[in-house]
Amino acid sequence: MPQAPTLVNLAITTGEPAGVGPEVSVAAAQQFLVEQPGAAITLIGDSSFLGVALDGSSDLSERLKIHSIPVSEPVSQGVLNPKNAQYVMNTLNEAIDGCLDGRFDAMITAPIQKSVMNLAGTPFTGHTEYLAQRCKAKQVVMMLCSTLPKGFLNLKTSRELRVALVTTHLPLQKVSVALSQESVLDTIQIVHRDLQAKFGLAKPMIRVAGLNPHAGESGYLGREEIEIIIPAIEQAKNLGINVSGPYPGDTMFDPGALESVDAFIAMYHDQGLAPFKFVTFGGGVNVTLGLPIIRTSVDHGTALDIAGKGLADSGSMLEALRLAYQLALNQKEAH
Repeated sequence: MPQAPTLVNLAITTGEPAGVGPEVSVAAAQQFLVEQPGAAITLIGDSSFLGVALDGSSDLSERLKIHSIPVSEPVSQGVLNPKNAQYVMNTLNEAIDGCLDGRFDAMITAPIQKSVMNLAGTPFTGHTEYLAQRCKAKQVVMMLCSTLPKGFLNLKTSRELRVALVTTHLPLQKVSVALSQESVLDTIQIVHRDLQAKFGLAKPMIRVAGLNPHAGESGYLGREEIEIIIPAIEQAKNLGINVSGPYPGDTMFDPGALESVDAFIAMYHDQGLAPFKFVTFGGGVNVTLGLPIIRTSVDHGTALDIAGKGLADSGSMLEALRLAYQLALNQKEAH
């Protein structure tokens, strides 16, 4: 008899209850389990509105569970309620704890509304920062991933586009002050290490952006490249990392580079994610690097305007599930 496939246990936090998170989580989970018999999924959220329909499939029902956490107040689709902010935190904590203690092999997060978390009195800048705090990680890196098809921008084969960030959710005026040689080097090292350990790339090729127009124009347009970014890149090279730069932000993503570069590192949020989202059309997956656990996420928001109307596209959640499953498999095989 053929050996049964390795069972990978995935947890989905279903996100802001008034948004599209619950519906895209249910739809993507069911579709993913049909295509992947080697996975089991636990949906974390209030069972009263997850309403999982298992289509009479006993196999699917065995592999799709709900860990029910009650909301504080009834949910009205599209209407935020700060009193349910703690509910969202509770779902995240359950998934994080489950990954840390080995019950789950990876967690996938549906979108949350950061503003309502803060209105409720919980300082919250994003999933990435909260995961770092809960997992006691010194530094984590936000990276977006998507598959570019063969022929796109004349690509000879399909390629993975991966864009990582040195800084994340910061006002633009604070980015320069937040950069340091240590933070740039740490980002390069984390990206390099996780591309090897989680993505299975033996010797990944990495490109790093500058901060200023024309990468500083030899100091005439800013000195961050000379004083911070170039020294960090040189240190990384001395550690045996295949990294180059700094490249001007407007030319770093040239089509030729897409054929060979495994990850691009941008200095700030929009420098990296504006070009990424322009070419991936909402099909990207957010991965948090530098954690002791695997976490992927959709790259869209709560979409309150279409919540509960049957219009939400679960494609990004499905891709997040596929990537989390593959990363978990890679890690199991490495051990």
